[in-house]
Amino acid sequence: MSLRNLIKRYLPHKDHFHKQSGIQVFSDYLHDPNIWHVHKRSSAGGAAIGVFCAFIPFPVQMLSSAALAIIFRMNLPIAVLSSFVSNPITIPPLFFFTYRLGVNILGIKEKNVDFSFSWDWFGNTLIHIWEPLLLGCFIMGTISSVLTYLLVRLIWRFSAIAKWEKRRKTK
Repeated sequence: MSLRNLIKRYLPHKDHFHKQSGIQVFSDYLHDPNIWHVHKRSSAGGAAIGVFCAFIPFPVQMLSSAALAIIFRMNLPIAVLSSFVSNPITIPPLFFFTYRLGVNILGIKEKNVDFSFSWDWFGNTLIHIWEPLLLGCFIMGTISSVLTYLLVRLIWRFSAIAKWEKRRKTK
């Protein structure tokens, strides 16, 4: 089975996205066939967009990854699914690390911050640490998305080479 078929098998169908309440905002743009194609450029781009948006420290990762996938005409389902790199389990260590990165780059004193997110946390804590957190999130999001893009392209390339080798051996 090719990588393309494997991805298509497990990706949600576009009808699933039309029914999602959060994605309804983009309903006028969901008819573009380019955001549904599964090929190396759109898959790698969608994964990179999703991983970049996963580092947004606000609960808008899914919507922002959908918007960017539509704007850049990359694979929408892969972008949305990749944004789930940040989830309730990974968010505290992910944002703790990005906060520390931002503190080190800015050269400011680190504050003792509890990264157990709640709506109160956004109002009471984020206001005091937003600069280093956003800087760290932007840097890690950029690095992670570039690495994700290259990794998906590399995996796609190796899959194609393996397919060619298999085809060559059967002749």
